[in-house]
Amino acid sequence: MKLTQTNDVKVYTVSGSDTSRSLPDWLARKRKRSLKNDLAYQSRIELIQDFGFPEASNRVRVTEDGQWCMATGTYKPQMRIFDFNSLSMSFDRHTNIENLTFLLLEDSWRKSVHLQIDRYIEFHTPMGLHHSLRIPHYGRDLVYCRWAAEVLVPAEGREVYRINLERGGFMKPFEVNEEVKEVLTGVQSDVHGLLAFGTDLGTTELWDPRVGSRVATVERASMDSITALAFDPTGLQLATGNAEGLVRLYDLRSPMPLLTKDQGYSYPIQNLIYLPPVHSESETKLLSADKRIIKIWSPSDGTPWTSIEPSVDINDVAHVKGSGMLFTANEGPDMHTFFIPELGPAPKWCSFLDNVTEEMEESVISGVNGEVTATTYDNYKFLTKPQLEQLSLSHLVGSSVLRPYMHGYFVKQELYEQARLIANPWGWEEQRKRMVQERIEKEREGRIRSSGKKVASKVKINQKLAERLAKLEEKLDRRAARKAEKEKEKAMAEGDEEMEGEDEAGEEKVQEQTKVMEDPRFKDLWTNPDFEVDETSFQYMLHNPSSRPTADGANGDTRKRLTAVEEEDAESSNASSDEESSSSESEPEEKPKKQFKEKKAPIMRISTASYRTQGHSSKESGPARKEQSFGSRMAAGEHSRKRERNFSKGQVYGDTEFTYKVEKKQPGGKSDAQRPVNRGGNADRRKDRRSASGNTFRRMGV
Repeated sequence: MKLTQTNDVKVYTVSGSDTSRSLPDWLARKRKRSLKNDLAYQSRIELIQDFGFPEASNRVRVTEDGQWCMATGTYKPQMRIFDFNSLSMSFDRHTNIENLTFLLLEDSWRKSVHLQIDRYIEFHTPMGLHHSLRIPHYGRDLVYCRWAAEVLVPAEGREVYRINLERGGFMKPFEVNEEVKEVLTGVQSDVHGLLAFGTDLGTTELWDPRVGSRVATVERASMDSITALAFDPTGLQLATGNAEGLVRLYDLRSPMPLLTKDQGYSYPIQNLIYLPPVHSESETKLLSADKRIIKIWSPSDGTPWTSIEPSVDINDVAHVKGSGMLFTANEGPDMHTFFIPELGPAPKWCSFLDNVTEEMEESVISGVNGEVTATTYDNYKFLTKPQLEQLSLSHLVGSSVLRPYMHGYFVKQELYEQARLIANPWGWEEQRKRMVQERIEKEREGRIRSSGKKVASKVKINQKLAERLAKLEEKLDRRAARKAEKEKEKAMAEGDEEMEGEDEAGEEKVQEQTKVMEDPRFKDLWTNPDFEVDETSFQYMLHNPSSRPTADGANGDTRKRLTAVEEEDAESSNASSDEESSSSESEPEEKPKKQFKEKKAPIMRISTASYRTQGHSSKESGPARKEQSFGSRMAAGEHSRKRERNFSKGQVYGDTEFTYKVEKKQPGGKSDAQRPVNRGGNADRRKDRRSASGNTFRRMGV
């Protein structure tokens, strides 16, 4: 499929001589092996199978229902019917003589009338040739008057022959001006039913089929003959094309032309087709074609829209209604198919063309950081409705500026750039700050002070999660390595070689495991902003109630990070403590090691008005102590008590010492040695009695 672009309008040549290298069947079979590696031949697109003729095609028509296509060509003279539903040729039918032009009499291909070059008119049905008749002079064109069921044949001379299909015979012909030597073309309006005939004198005569008389004549603007005619969809304008390549637009209420357009090559105009707008936002366009080029332009001011110039001469052009597809009958074996997405969508029977053209246009452009992936087109930008509101372009919805597509709209790239600049004039400054911040973060990653394992530079989001996973993986690796080393030493001590081999295999298996950071399944977790973990959201706090999120996304971790050396010391101490705990179970007599004491944080003290530190003994110590806060006094008292009570292990300190001794009570109470001397009859009883007014600690003087 070949792409050409004129005035920023893309035209795709789907089939034709410009797209692929066609080969005869016998040659394709002969070179089957060589064509297997021929990329140009294998990548060709054949939209409709056998869409062509052996030498050239003369005329092409598309049915009103849009499901069939009929074309005539040579050599041998024949007609071919193509079924769009199966994307192939339905059948072909040979004729005795070459066809000049033909018409479809109904919405399908089942009834058609053909004008041959030998003055015969043939009527064809699905069964074949139904009937043929001969006209007195050579015909030039065919016009079907649906209102009267008549076929009109402009021909040589000043007569237009009428064939009534209901009666099955000729009617009285229309006679044009006496000076006319040849009527070259004709057309009927679907709105008001007027007939227009172009003559060799350059005049255009308008006839009313109801009364069978001429109602108006458009005087000639030049001596060139009229070769093509077309009414616009409203029926108020008439387009004429002459033999010198000039197209003139007339209002039926005025004899003066509204607009004159030069085709540019001085060839006779062969086709004039009004292209109705597919969307309400677009305007009607006019297609004019000669044998060299097809031009599409605006009938209001003549502004060119786009053009198509195939490599072979054009004989006829047909438009598939409601779409952006054009068929051409031309000199050459292959008939051409052109698709213009901006003119309309692809027909229903080949809707896949929209996806194919989008894939050809689509280009994925990653952002500066690789974080945002946006799909853009050469001249258009796709925006969703929230993005339109952000750029203050939502008021353009429904206009021709925005083209609706799926869940958003296409807007021209120039308009998008202007709107973005107006909405955010400081965009460049923000981008510059962002680039500076990224460079700073990149330098921070290379510092010695880091959080555990160094995170790969490809991690753009979820830095905290990546650091935690890296630290956890490193911890698991060290634990697995220590476990494997212990098992290996144990196996070596026992002389078990098989166990050693199993350990090595297990260690290799652990090393072959894929890390989470390197797993391609979780690649978007570190690059795509849509997967960023919002630690301030309600869902995250619900699943992680112990977390303490901060505004800066620090995950509540405000502690000072350790350096790499401190981390190694802490890990070695943890490892040694694990070994001691495991060895203490087997050897209970082994003395525990000394525990590392953390360095105490310095106590900040507030000096008094006399510039004396807290705890300084003087006569004014009372008032100075009262000036201090309760927390400061408690801290000072605790500090002084700790200073006074320096003790070693096993030393008793405090105001009172309590000793508890558990003994089994004898049946007779206390023993004689412990029993005191009885100095009264009720002395023992008074001592054993419980006092209701006091307790034991109170009698001790505490």
